[in-house]
Amino acid sequence: MLTPAQLLKGYARGVFPMAESAYDPRLYWYDPPLRGILPVGRVHASRSLLRDLRRGGWSAHLDCDFGHVLDACADREATWINAPLMRLYHQLHRAGHAHALEVRHDGAFAGGIFGVTLGAAFFGESMVSARTNGSKMALLWMSSHLKRCGFTLFDTQFLTPHLARMGGQEIPRDQYHRLLARALARHASLSAHPLPSADQLWQEITQTS
Repeated sequence: MLTPAQLLKGYARGVFPMAESAYDPRLYWYDPPLRGILPVGRVHASRSLLRDLRRGGWSAHLDCDFGHVLDACADREATWINAPLMRLYHQLHRAGHAHALEVRHDGAFAGGIFGVTLGAAFFGESMVSARTNGSKMALLWMSSHLKRCGFTLFDTQFLTPHLARMGGQEIPRDQYHRLLARALARHASLSAHPLPSADQLWQEITQTS
């Protein structure tokens, strides 16, 4: 049975585990030839997304309810998050290595993202939307917060069309391993700074775009 320590060693080597489905207890290690990453602090926001952010009602919260975000990410018809991974992520969260950022709109859960931290690397595992733009807002907030806290790598494992539209790119495995080695040689913490408010996030994005 995979332990949290073994899981972190895998991340440090550049590999990550996935299950075939929620009903398959087995885990498989992946090291794809092309790796998806997002630019730290420079995720692209469309004009319509910025208008939605500017209209108000949005807020972000870190580690307020890790289990809820994890459950929401796994609650879909097809998922790679099985029971062993759920257990491992909860253990890593208790150890300070797994975190969840949730976004709310008018106080209601709108979406979120969770992942694992090691050194100055954030390994994004999954994200979810409960309303329009929920996961996009979570990506904007997480990217901004990673930069504020000194992170240098935002790993998305694979590149989806959704991530590509927000500035994600694919890089070769050897380039990813070099970026990972540099990130692991640094120290960063998501608790180093508070999350920005919606107004602060909007100003930050519009001033740098």
